[in-house]
Amino acid sequence: MNDISSHIDLSHLPEDARHEYWMREAIAEAQKAEALGEVPIGAVIVQNNRIVGRGYNLRETTLDSTAHAEMVAIRQASETIGAWRLLDCSLYVTLEPCPMCAGAIVQSRVPRVIYGTADPKAGCAGTLMNLLQEPRFNHRTDVIPDVLQPECSTMLTQFFRRLRKK
Repeated sequence: MNDISSHIDLSHLPEDARHEYWMREAIAEAQKAEALGEVPIGAVIVQNNRIVGRGYNLRETTLDSTAHAEMVAIRQASETIGAWRLLDCSLYVTLEPCPMCAGAIVQSRVPRVIYGTADPKAGCAGTLMNLLQEPRFNHRTDVIPDVLQPECSTMLTQFFRRLRKK
């Protein structure tokens, strides 16, 4: 998780391709969670074409209900850039943020969230509610859904299918 990337010039790529590139990095984080038997959710935070924070689900491993991928990535990004305000950052996550993570994203002033697949049970970036764009908050976050949606959804579906078979 401590592997912060160097600057990568993706300016020659169209915006969709840049989002897919960074989402693949989040998927790689999700695979780390899955290797530990955790629900495969991964996140990366990008600032100026550089990953400043990485995270994957660690709730079971750490016995910490706050150890969601986004929370881990936010903590690392804040440490990397030396600030709690994650201005000029984009957060890529394989699953739509839950209420806790959406709250942390708003509190961290993350301007953009790009997620892979919707969460029908806890999604707070538009599925159940939209805390990221709640007009009563002093900060709102742009949301781009469904980036590499089939891959992100399939990874979760297969994980839970295998878990039910056990």
